[in-house]
Amino acid sequence: MKFLKNIFKTYNGKITANNLLCGMGDSEIGKDTILIKEYPFEPSIAYPEKLIKASEINSICVDFGVLKIKIKDDIVFMSAEKKEQLKIFAEKNKIPLFAYSWNWDWILEPYLDTEYTTENDQLVTDRLLENGFDKIEINEIRKEVGKQMYSYNFDTMLWDWCSLSLIDVLSAMRAKYNKEDFRDFYTRAMKIEKREKQN
Repeated sequence: MKFLKNIFKTYNGKITANNLLCGMGDSEIGKDTILIKEYPFEPSIAYPEKLIKASEINSICVDFGVLKIKIKDDIVFMSAEKKEQLKIFAEKNKIPLFAYSWNWDWILEPYLDTEYTTENDQLVTDRLLENGFDKIEINEIRKEVGKQMYSYNFDTMLWDWCSLSLIDVLSAMRAKYNKEDFRDFYTRAMKIEKREKQN
């Protein structure tokens, strides 16, 4: 990732890999605290650095990909390399685990480096409808993020063909929006992430 970030240069205000691929900072897991350092998403509770107490954490997700910590209305990301450590941390501190949300993965599926068929589209649309989205909203979200996600996945030579998620769209939109607009997007992105099946 560092190699990709360094091969691009920012010039004439153009969005390049240097500001699209921002990473997720670093973390250190202690007995009952997690130290987050150099966290890139300014609206987050963890920006730019925070010592998080176990008692502040609502729940943790270690299901798939990047690890997620829910604190109040926020989600803080950690590297998947820390999965086993974080599982032990959650168990010792009696922090519940939550299931992975696929909402953003489904919304961002058209921007993967793979064929996006009519069948794919129907499948992800059905899943999103089950979680309270409608087709107009899905199209509006994709219209807002689409150009950035193409730049994020292809202009940077990331070429992800498996899954783009919440952290990817935040990284991409962080490079596009000013501080105020990104704060608004960040709040909306978190709400989209947390939607669940309707009863």
